[in-house]
Amino acid sequence: MGANLSTAASVLVLISALAAAVAAVIRLRQRRAIATEAQRATYQVLHTAGMAAEPLRAGLDRINAAKAVRHLRALVGAPGLALTGVDGMLALDGRGAHHTAQLAAAGIRAIAQNRSTVLSESDLPCDRMDCVVRGAVVAPLTGADGGAEAALVAVADGQPAPGLVQATLETARWAAAQLALAELDSSRERLARAEVRALRAQISPHFIYNALTAIASFVRTDPERARELILEFAEFTRYSFRAHGEFTTLAEELRSIDRYLTIERARFGDRLQVRLQIAPEVLPVSLPFLCLQPLVENAIRHGLSRKPGVGMVSIEAIDAGAECHITVEDDGVGMDPAVLIAGMAEAAGESDDSGQHVGLSNVDERMRSAFGDQFGLVVETALGAGMKVSMRVPKFHPGVRA
Repeated sequence: MGANLSTAASVLVLISALAAAVAAVIRLRQRRAIATEAQRATYQVLHTAGMAAEPLRAGLDRINAAKAVRHLRALVGAPGLALTGVDGMLALDGRGAHHTAQLAAAGIRAIAQNRSTVLSESDLPCDRMDCVVRGAVVAPLTGADGGAEAALVAVADGQPAPGLVQATLETARWAAAQLALAELDSSRERLARAEVRALRAQISPHFIYNALTAIASFVRTDPERARELILEFAEFTRYSFRAHGEFTTLAEELRSIDRYLTIERARFGDRLQVRLQIAPEVLPVSLPFLCLQPLVENAIRHGLSRKPGVGMVSIEAIDAGAECHITVEDDGVGMDPAVLIAGMAEAAGESDDSGQHVGLSNVDERMRSAFGDQFGLVVETALGAGMKVSMRVPKFHPGVRA
């Protein structure tokens, strides 16, 4: 009898242990399922946000609003969602099309007052028997300046629940941030165009007079040479003052530099020597317009023109895997690095009368703006040791194309 009881107890212990193990496996699987579902939901939200961000970053017009609104509705989780502007409805997705005028008016009020509001059924009267719209949440897209130029209107089947209200407000804040980034991108483009105009203005006083003087010196003694120089000068100015394109190819930039050097060699004669080492693989690389010519001009004007005897300018572009490495080097008089740093810092904030630092500072800022801070200029110089300016250009970069 005692042996039977002992055996039964052992069986019960074994069954209990097996049950605990099965329960542990079930709990583990449940946790894994919950984690997988959470990851899937996170991915879906991030993916939807990314899909909505792209048209918003392009600027809020009717076309981009229509592309963004369906993704924004998925983020909010509303039966219908509208994007309104200061002039009325921009786009609507889902339910509420027959309430367009009312939703647009509510959005315009929210923009003008820059205040969120919740609409009830009495605010959205309707004669249709099949209408299920019973309320809406209106949230302005407030910009960094504190004003609003658009609003989100989330349609509800009943009285808007607190979850819908909070989701609409948070999505409106996120969409406003995307519009602010779009404005920042536009400001950067305007700044880049202004910087190119500044470089063009710099070219005029520092180069055109000397070029025309050099050409004039050949008019009587060598008319054919004067004619060739005039054509080179015309092509150089045509490229430098072109009205389109923030970016160009390395091949185009080098072609313009060759014309520039042809005119400068007419001035300096045998005193100016040029060495080029260009890898053919990097000629199609895109880079900011007029980012090499100022470096070559700086080398000649401030390095070699003050050096007695012969001076050498070396231009090198090599293939470095995912990047192109470019250097412009001269064996001229050089300068004190501390003076250069101070001059570039001053030129970054205001124009420098000598023009010595404006070109370097301008190119450095444009390279950083186009590719990132890690792609700024690297300058090596010392008194009597010439100057070497290096830059790295990625072969492929989003938004950069000649």
